[in-house]
Amino acid sequence: MTAVLIHTLLTLQWFFLLYFVALNGGYVLLNLTAIFSLVRYMPLQGSSSLPQAYAGMEPPISLLVPAYNEATTICSSVRSLLQLNYPEFEVIVINDGSTDDMLDVLRREFSLAPFPEAYRVRLPTQPVQTIYQSARYTNLRVIDKANGGKADALNAGINCARFPLYCAMDADSVLNRDSLQHLVQPFLDDPRTIACGGTVRIANGCEVEDGFLTRAGLPSNLLALFQTVEYLRAFLFGRLGWSPMNAMLIISGAFGLFRKDSVVAAGGYRTDTVGEDMELVVRLHRFMRNERRDYRITFVPDPICWTESPEDLKTLRKQRMRWQRGLAESLRMNIGLLFHRRGGAVGWLGFPFMALFEWWGPCIEVIGFVFVIVGYSLGIVSHQALIVFLLLALAVGILLSISAILLEEMSFHIYPKASQLLVLMTIAVLENFGYRQINSIWRFIAMLRWLTGGRGDWGTMKRTGNWQRPASSKDVAKK
Repeated sequence: MTAVLIHTLLTLQWFFLLYFVALNGGYVLLNLTAIFSLVRYMPLQGSSSLPQAYAGMEPPISLLVPAYNEATTICSSVRSLLQLNYPEFEVIVINDGSTDDMLDVLRREFSLAPFPEAYRVRLPTQPVQTIYQSARYTNLRVIDKANGGKADALNAGINCARFPLYCAMDADSVLNRDSLQHLVQPFLDDPRTIACGGTVRIANGCEVEDGFLTRAGLPSNLLALFQTVEYLRAFLFGRLGWSPMNAMLIISGAFGLFRKDSVVAAGGYRTDTVGEDMELVVRLHRFMRNERRDYRITFVPDPICWTESPEDLKTLRKQRMRWQRGLAESLRMNIGLLFHRRGGAVGWLGFPFMALFEWWGPCIEVIGFVFVIVGYSLGIVSHQALIVFLLLALAVGILLSISAILLEEMSFHIYPKASQLLVLMTIAVLENFGYRQINSIWRFIAMLRWLTGGRGDWGTMKRTGNWQRPASSKDVAKK
């Protein structure tokens, strides 16, 4: 083996080791920041309602629900939204060219009738055929439009929204009754706030009746259990860690609150990406900083939105590959934010971290694993280097997952049973031996397809819905 080759292999060995040191060191720092943020946040959450000082001052909110072929569940979802505990809001369902009988179901259930409403088209969308108004609920409207995808549907909803704040959500999201109360607080505390995201939890294993959570539980499916810990880690120290620095780049498309005028000024949702939710947030940062506007994009850690996670490998693989492609597209479309002279913490810390460890991270991680394992078997990688690599790749991952579970236990205590805590701790260890690695491989494949110009799409989410009970026949009070 020549001296040049040996030198190259040693350089690669140190590169991969230093990369994993930086990766896990960054996660540890985020974890510490999240702990301090949560310690400050929790004393303010003494009750489930808004502080008395805000009574009567809550801004009205438009709930935007894009839906496609959701005939079997849409009525239950709408009924649950109409029962949310918030002073003034409207529900706008956007039927994005469904091919099932969803629109007919909505017409019958909510007594919809065409409403000759004139509205300002501030964002371009696919043609809107009809706008319906419910004769039973004055705060419920349905938009029937040609199919254009979720981003296009949200833009149509923004055009029709009457209120200054809008909440973008999925048709199958399950909210706590006080979800809007918690999510609106940053807008009341700081008028500079233009967007706020909330925590998303796994609904598998829970019990939901009439669209509301009645019992929090853990899924019996192993893949869903892995995702439960994964979501805890992502929200409780990932986004909570970036929020105090105003450097958070992701608000989940399942549930986020936005200032309508700021989104319209930034151009609304882009329809040429599968990650329209993240792309909008990154673009809002870039737009506001280019315009020299003072703003905040923040996060509320309360467990306020529940969603079903995939329980089979095929569906999970499609979801994670779609997420990775969406992340790559979002960062690439807004690369001007990176190290921008007015970029602040998001341009100099958040964006570089996301680019290095999340955008290109799967490529480096997969190649690094292969290099270290093959190199050790060939005697190229030393025994000491292998031990350090495994400690960084496995032990620190376990530590971070366990710390996220402890944060949950000390703060919101959603899973009260000791047996549930034991299961979560066990999963926090097991996920590092196969689950996280296969996720990296899927994301690596998604990057290869993106780099080679492969097509990206939403795919189909296979849902079981076995955690939902049929909606009761009782009516909800008219608004």
